[in-house]
Amino acid sequence: MRGMPFTPHAMALASALCSAAATILIRQGLRGSNFYAGFLINVVVGALGLWSAVFLVVPFEEFHARAVPFFVLSGLIGTAGGRLLRFVGIVKVGAPVSAAINNLNPFIATGFAILLLGERVTLPILAGTLVIVLGTVLLSMSGRLVGFRVRHLVYPFLSAACFGLVAIIRKVGLAQAGPLFGSAVNTTTALIACMAFLLISGNRDALVWHGRSLAYFIAAGAAENGGVFLLLVALGLGEVSVVTPLAGAAPLFVLPMTAFFLKGVEKLSWRIVLGAMLIVFGVLLLTR
Repeated sequence: MRGMPFTPHAMALASALCSAAATILIRQGLRGSNFYAGFLINVVVGALGLWSAVFLVVPFEEFHARAVPFFVLSGLIGTAGGRLLRFVGIVKVGAPVSAAINNLNPFIATGFAILLLGERVTLPILAGTLVIVLGTVLLSMSGRLVGFRVRHLVYPFLSAACFGLVAIIRKVGLAQAGPLFGSAVNTTTALIACMAFLLISGNRDALVWHGRSLAYFIAAGAAENGGVFLLLVALGLGEVSVVTPLAGAAPLFVLPMTAFFLKGVEKLSWRIVLGAMLIVFGVLLLTR
């Protein structure tokens, strides 16, 4: 831990900030549309932006075919499955609670990192992860004031599981290719999967939105996919057990954004404030 440069920490926290901004923008967009439209616009924006960047700055010899299966798999599990479930979670339980429960993915990723990658977890890393999880529990308890159904918590929980597992797959893929190429393959896979799902399920009529919702979804796509790219860079530089918990600190940014941008739409409570304080403490432990 001491020998690790600060760069992966900064990249991971920047990824968390992007994720938080995307959460708020998604919540605003969903006021005039639905999660199918929001998800599709999200991945379209990501695919166009990332491939444009790839062809501009990535040499052709760095297009490594052996890395493609890992990023295809991460696109199916994380960007398609995890992100779609995240959209549904925001609809069902609200932005603060959804973001908080999604924050369980560091705990999941850390466990996979220990079991599959043989990473060492120091006492500060373990303590920080557990404190972040405790803060997440307090944040989720505050959802009772909002009045959502308990069974709807399954959506952000499943999303967290997808994001936790996909961090390991991305870490392996980054040993074969750079993060920009990986991000582009990852997002394109999710776009293809989304289009196939809509065609097979017959939900094409669900793709409706108003002008303001479209603007919010496009901005959310830019923030979301920028965050994924920053996370991939961080994973390429640091260990999963350190990078993922920091990237999972998005609730720390979601809460003040909620109070400012979603006043009257989402409720905040003392549990949310205390949970945020615990998350801050957990981040400090992880960056010691």
